[in-house]
Amino acid sequence: MVELKTRAEIELMRSAGKVVADILSSVRSAARAGVTLRQLDETARGVLKDAGATSPFLNYKPKFAPVPYPGVICVSVNDAALHGIPDEYALKPGDLLSVDAGATLNGWVGDAAVSFTVGDGSEADARLISVTEAALAAGIAAAVPGGRLGDISAAIGKVGRAGGYGISTDLGGHGVGRTMHEDPHIPNLGKKGRGLKLQPGLVLAIEPWFMAGGNDDIYVADDGWTIKTGDGSRAAHAEHTVAITEDGPVILTLG
Repeated sequence: MVELKTRAEIELMRSAGKVVADILSSVRSAARAGVTLRQLDETARGVLKDAGATSPFLNYKPKFAPVPYPGVICVSVNDAALHGIPDEYALKPGDLLSVDAGATLNGWVGDAAVSFTVGDGSEADARLISVTEAALAAGIAAAVPGGRLGDISAAIGKVGRAGGYGISTDLGGHGVGRTMHEDPHIPNLGKKGRGLKLQPGLVLAIEPWFMAGGNDDIYVADDGWTIKTGDGSRAAHAEHTVAITEDGPVILTLG
């Protein structure tokens, strides 16, 4: 069921979103060669503790997962696109790292993600990240009252396909509110003018993620969580929590 939020509820979600922005900023600052993914997770835990917030990721167990998620952030490296588990892997110069973070504060959730390279990255990685961020901007711009859910999907997909990147529709954006995953699902490919009518009060996590090789195939790693590119190419992920208002889209996960 799709739930619309009041102005007051959206402001509470903005507070949760600020914590998410702080997590992403702190983790990005800490992500240097030699630092482990587990250490980045500890950095994120510190931000949550200081804010009096909790993680909607920790111990989350959807039907597909063999075990509850053990971290407060998802950290996906190179050919890992989503849901990478923070472990003892030590970052290397040139790694492409995607960080997905969430926070629950006063009963409301924020969710966002960012991708970047560790140290100096390749031109190909810079382009992949740039196009993914451009697709996020296009999806947000399409999140206007009176539009359709397919407008967001179409805007994201158009940017990704123009870049020559692979796009999976298995996992995409979603509603967000008192829980991390609410209706509706927002695929990263779609047709303009189709789907749910967009109304003020609808809050969405819009999150394009693209695969550099141009192949749409993905698979789940042996840990039961990490989504990897089917062709071994690198992936990038960008996400914001966005409220649809009478005045247009408002990003709730800014610092």
